[in-house]
Amino acid sequence: MTQIRGFIEATRRPGVLGIHSLDHFSLTVPDLDKAKSFYESFGLEVRKEGTGLALYTRGHPHRWGLLSEGPRKKLHYLSFGAFEDDLPRFREHLNQLGIELLDPPPGFESNGLWFRDHNGVPIEIRVAEKSSPSAKSVFSAVSAPPGVAGAVSRGKAPVTHPRRLAHVLCYTVDVTRAIEFYSKVLGLRLSDSSEGNIAFMHGVHGSDHHLIAFARSTGSGLHHISWDVGSVEDVGLGAMQMASKGYVRGWGLGRHVLGSNYFHYVRDPWGSYSEYSADIDFIPADCDWKSADHPGEDSFYLWGPTPPEDFVHNYEIEN
Repeated sequence: MTQIRGFIEATRRPGVLGIHSLDHFSLTVPDLDKAKSFYESFGLEVRKEGTGLALYTRGHPHRWGLLSEGPRKKLHYLSFGAFEDDLPRFREHLNQLGIELLDPPPGFESNGLWFRDHNGVPIEIRVAEKSSPSAKSVFSAVSAPPGVAGAVSRGKAPVTHPRRLAHVLCYTVDVTRAIEFYSKVLGLRLSDSSEGNIAFMHGVHGSDHHLIAFARSTGSGLHHISWDVGSVEDVGLGAMQMASKGYVRGWGLGRHVLGSNYFHYVRDPWGSYSEYSADIDFIPADCDWKSADHPGEDSFYLWGPTPPEDFVHNYEIEN
């Protein structure tokens, strides 16, 4: 594998049809100015594109998210990246499954394949460079030597800037159906699950423990968007920088069990979350991860504060 701009050249599992990345997400929000303020405070670069906003991470050319204005916050669509030679195979695969192809949403140009998932959420499969990692992301935990102070003053604390989109967690009315659809149609594989309440899925060509996850609800929607950072220090400083901007509602600092990542969630103005995530498990392209269904009490978090009572409440179906 070859190092390119701090990332690893794309790997793939030969002969297996599957998407390689969560390329980007699209949301509608009722107030683009509020969205711009939230995501810039979070440490992202927010750029005006057309009539909406695009989300980037500092120093990375990839566009991770698109925001457009609408009457309420809603998951608009999810776009997944595939290798160029796999797109004709995906077209035939969708045809064999009897999945109806759609036109792109109005105002969104695309040469990819569009259809709806089991919940009716628009999905795109498009040719794109692999933006999911092909090796475990670098994680640092630096300890100061004797005689040297390990922490800077708060006034000199650096700003946390996420490095990339890590994953999204979506609500679904049926977690089992979500697993079946995304494995059969997109070629994702189950990493871990818990009692029909949540499931985590990874890409076959090498990805984090999950690039998408599903939580049970009475309707579809978005629970959180996760962003990769390089240390627990980055997670903690991110939480503080958001609190200093007035975004105090959330959950963390803690460590998950499934995926193992350190986390802090910050609630956005519409009831979903953005997560600072560090040191998540990685599943290489040549690894057959042994998935398991875990009891609820042993699948949420290893340590951390008690989550808010409404942490898993789907506000999207009420807006």
